[in-house]
Amino acid sequence: MILNQRSKVIQDLKKACQDWGFFMLVNHGVPESLMKAVLDGCKEFFNLPMEEKMKLADKDIWKPIRFGTGVDIKVEKFYFWRDFIKVFVHPQFHFPNKPVGFSEVSGEYCKRTREVARELLQGISEALGLEENYIEKAMDLESGFQLFAANLYPQCPQPELAMGLQIQHNGKWFHVNPLPNSFLVNTGDHLQVLSNGKFKSIRHRAVVNNKATRISIAVVHGPSLNTVVSPAPGLVKSESCPAAYMPMKYKDYLNFQHDGKRCLDHIQLTVT
Repeated sequence: MILNQRSKVIQDLKKACQDWGFFMLVNHGVPESLMKAVLDGCKEFFNLPMEEKMKLADKDIWKPIRFGTGVDIKVEKFYFWRDFIKVFVHPQFHFPNKPVGFSEVSGEYCKRTREVARELLQGISEALGLEENYIEKAMDLESGFQLFAANLYPQCPQPELAMGLQIQHNGKWFHVNPLPNSFLVNTGDHLQVLSNGKFKSIRHRAVVNNKATRISIAVVHGPSLNTVVSPAPGLVKSESCPAAYMPMKYKDYLNFQHDGKRCLDHIQLTVT
């Protein structure tokens, strides 16, 4: 990439992370055929007999392969009308053995998205004025925790109770209409902490309707489970810009999040 082009991309990335905390990524290098194969695999999985899928059902969030179904009322009393499969895919790769071929294409997909995430985080590091590989090293991404999650949102008989994807910006909810074959990137809580509040983690929610069934795939890229995430020292100054968040181990964060609590509120420090 020509230097001035890269500089503009870094600035655009910085603005997206500051203003929205979400952005669409195109020309990411993951083949459209692979994206379609993973989506087809998800459809086949959700079409398996319920008794087959229920063999993977578990409420323990630390089970490496976990299926769930039904209506759940958790965070902020939103209704989640969905079936889901959540799988730990890095640093150890796990996956259901049915349908045939689903594990192989998903493994390749997760590998490719890790490569995309690494490049993005290099750009985000630069956007923060840090060394290119700072985030990768600080979060121990070589041993980072990666989660593959597929959600099936069936036709909902009461769509007013179940909210497909919306993001909150300046107190208002906006529908997200992704471009074909793009990735929607959510910067997330840990970049807000690491950036000492410069980049935002914003609220988002899922929406269903009574006309169509929808499948979404999310791949979460996090630090290693024992990594303690805190504001980058280079972004903290004792008086003019003190640390805005307490350090927290990533595994503790995941437990906290599962309990339906907003973790950032728990670790945010009062700056006087």
